[in-house]
Amino acid sequence: MHIAEQGTGPLVLLLHGFPESWYSWRHQFQPLADAGFHVVAPDQRGYAGTDRPEAIDQYTLLHLVGDVVGLIHALGEREAVVVGHDWGAPVAWNTALLRPDIIRGVAGLSVPPTRRAPAKPLGLLEQRFGKGFYQIYFQEPGVADAELGRDIKDTFRRFLVAASGDGTVSPSNGENTGFLDSMPYPETLPSWLTEADLDAFTEQYQRNGFTGGLNWYRNIDRNWELTAAWAEAKITPPALYFTGTKDVVRSFGAPDFIEKLPELAPNLRGVVDLEGCGHWTQQERPDEVNAALVEFLKGL
Repeated sequence: MHIAEQGTGPLVLLLHGFPESWYSWRHQFQPLADAGFHVVAPDQRGYAGTDRPEAIDQYTLLHLVGDVVGLIHALGEREAVVVGHDWGAPVAWNTALLRPDIIRGVAGLSVPPTRRAPAKPLGLLEQRFGKGFYQIYFQEPGVADAELGRDIKDTFRRFLVAASGDGTVSPSNGENTGFLDSMPYPETLPSWLTEADLDAFTEQYQRNGFTGGLNWYRNIDRNWELTAAWAEAKITPPALYFTGTKDVVRSFGAPDFIEKLPELAPNLRGVVDLEGCGHWTQQERPDEVNAALVEFLKGL
């Protein structure tokens, strides 16, 4: 497992999402280290500089939570705060759910904790959003892998801008179209994203491509089966949630999902609702994210 780290003090793990790497936390290292914390951001299983197992079933939530627990111990620590964005958020929430004995606090960006679905999630998602929904499109091995990997920098340029507060993205395309077809090529980048940032992601994806990250999606139904024992269980460590008003993820849940978060995380310390922010929370609004994270961490 490849990690980036800075600072000394209590351990804070920063868990990235798709399609990202440790680099998506580039704005968080210095402020959190200055606040007195040991900040560690891994490339998660299958991503960038970390190993990419071949078998699809090696990317379940239980594997990913196990990686976090193993990393905490490998760093010589007995406990940590976990902070996750996008796919990293379910990993963080589930690490706090399954191992509250070693998690001092948990923060999720973009993706909230959710109740267990009444049936296998992929079937429900297809019923609601159609066969063109991106999580359905990602299921066939090799298809999205080839599309996203054809021109890595172009993929990042289109996707990062389209899903941000500066773009528009639909979670569902037509059945016979690709993931990127609805994302125009932005000639001008928004202020929070630079050509150097795109070059960094592109270089890091040369090793593993997108398959490892896509395999996380290919375990959605398997995760539902494996986590049945924790239906109705609550996330007990202190928690914090960040969301952007223009994040497409908000359209996936119920309109009152924020009001219902305390039912899932009864020790919720707050919700940071970022006006005009899209999906890439900590990259688009680093100052606000850093301030809220430092306040949360110091209050534990």
